[in-house]
Amino acid sequence: MAKGAFRGGGYGGGFGGGGGGMNMNMIKQAQKMQQEMLKMQEELEKKEYSASSGGGVVTATVNGKKELISVIIEPDAVDPEDVEMLQDLIVAAVNEAVRKAEEESAKNMSKLTGGMNLPF
Repeated sequence: MAKGAFRGGGYGGGFGGGGGGMNMNMIKQAQKMQQEMLKMQEELEKKEYSASSGGGVVTATVNGKKELISVIIEPDAVDPEDVEMLQDLIVAAVNEAVRKAEEESAKNMSKLTGGMNLPF
């Protein structure tokens, strides 16, 4: 092995040579983004998203964690002869409320990341 074979190979004197300040700045920016993301996530989890189906006879509300927190069913929607339609209306309302929550979450995340598609 030649003398000095592991001396950085001309890249600024070894690991991190010359670019250390830039790496620290990137780390600080990532930490700031992470704090903002956590704050945004906490705010989103407190919000509620509602959606209706069947012309408003079924309304479902979910929170930002996408947990169902309430279902309101108008008496007109309750037909013992057609329980399947009521079930479909409930599923449709819940799915739409969850979609609204996901859409707002994605929109806010996009604002935070500047449109970068990061795997969070």
